[in-house]
Amino acid sequence: MQNPGVGWLAAIIIGGIAGWLAEMFMKSNMGVVMNIILGIVGAIVANLILSVLGISLAGWLGYLVAGFIGACILIAVARAIKR
Repeated sequence: MQNPGVGWLAAIIIGGIAGWLAEMFMKSNMGVVMNIILGIVGAIVANLILSVLGISLAGWLGYLVAGFIGACILIAVARAIKR
C-alpha cells in the first residue's frame, strides 16, 4: 500500500494556511508569500524535530500541524535574531 503524501500544490496551499495560522498566533505581519514559505519550511523543520522524538505526522493534517509548529518556531527564532 502506498503512503498518501502531500503533493506540491497541496504543500503550497497547506503551507500557506499553516503560515497564516502561525502569523495570527504569533502576532506577526509577514505577507502571503512569506506565510507559504514559513509553512513549508516550518513543516520540514518540525518533522525533523518530531522524528528525533519518535513522533511521525502523516497526511495533510499532519503537514498542517507540523507546518504550524515549525512556522511558530521560525518566527520566534527570527525575532530572537532581530533583537
